[in-house]
Amino acid sequence: MPVGTLGTVKGVTSKQLEETGAEMILANTFHLHLQPGEEIVQSAGGLHKFMNWSKPILTDSGGFQVFSLAKLNKIDNDGVSFQNPRDGRQIYLTPEKATQIQMSLGSNIAMAFDQCPPFPASEVDVEAACNRTHLWLERCINAHSKSDQVLFGIVQGGCFAHLRELSAKIVSGFDLPGIAIGGVSVGEPISQIHEIVRQVCPLLPEDRPRYLMGIGTLREMAIAVANGVDLFDCVIPTRLGRHGSAFIQGETWNLRNSCFKDDYQPLDSSCPCEACTCYSRSYIHHLIRNKELLGLTLLSLHNLTHLIRFTSAMRQAIAEGCFSEDFAPWQSQSKARHTW
Repeated sequence: MPVGTLGTVKGVTSKQLEETGAEMILANTFHLHLQPGEEIVQSAGGLHKFMNWSKPILTDSGGFQVFSLAKLNKIDNDGVSFQNPRDGRQIYLTPEKATQIQMSLGSNIAMAFDQCPPFPASEVDVEAACNRTHLWLERCINAHSKSDQVLFGIVQGGCFAHLRELSAKIVSGFDLPGIAIGGVSVGEPISQIHEIVRQVCPLLPEDRPRYLMGIGTLREMAIAVANGVDLFDCVIPTRLGRHGSAFIQGETWNLRNSCFKDDYQPLDSSCPCEACTCYSRSYIHHLIRNKELLGLTLLSLHNLTHLIRFTSAMRQAIAEGCFSEDFAPWQSQSKARHTW
């Protein structure tokens, strides 16, 4: 799912985004609550109409942003009081409020309000965050009343195996339409992310989508899919695009480099995106070196297309029974057989 934090995937229009093959996007409850406010979005007819996007939208709960971006003043089992990073005013966010905001935004999938502990954190602190997450999940469920929107729970537990196991069992017990694995990609080693995924996935219902939050690199997605994950989100494709870099068959190329100055080949001859079918590496290099916005847009479009082609190819490989051969996570990316 491309990340559209403020109701926009940075640098691309909704029409361009649809042409990448994106089927769902993620928007950020925390940021949309601060600006423009859910009332404005609701009055516009909901987030879909507000941003002119007709396909599904998932909104996160804002929990990660509250605990990572804002200056916390108070946290207890009732909710969180924090300072608005935009204007300094105090905001009080509860599970009920986070749920109401998402219902007002009108997304297709809402996420339960959770406490995402940082890395590193003590076992005592992570256990307290887990307990609060489970308590808040029940309150989110009780507050949720939008019939055309589903609510997903979130498994927490940091890098502590017994807490992850307990959280997975508790969250699964609520019989929700889908479950996310949260609290990863917050600074822990990549190997620990893989271990968390391997441990948690077998504990989740097999007939419900599993969402690994904040992960979007090829190797990590392939390993997660091998363990049963279905949904991903990540800011990497547009962030790299804005910094002049492109994904090319699993590698990351810096288009600022002088070697592309007179390289008139397509960025990636196998890619159907506008950047690759209409422009040369030399031209994109020229745009990036001169800080032209078009260059950043073209690279973002390409990177989004690249990741979506990769996940689509994994889905097809699963259907054809050749996932292990094409995307074997124990192989290096350069040795894996790519059909995408």
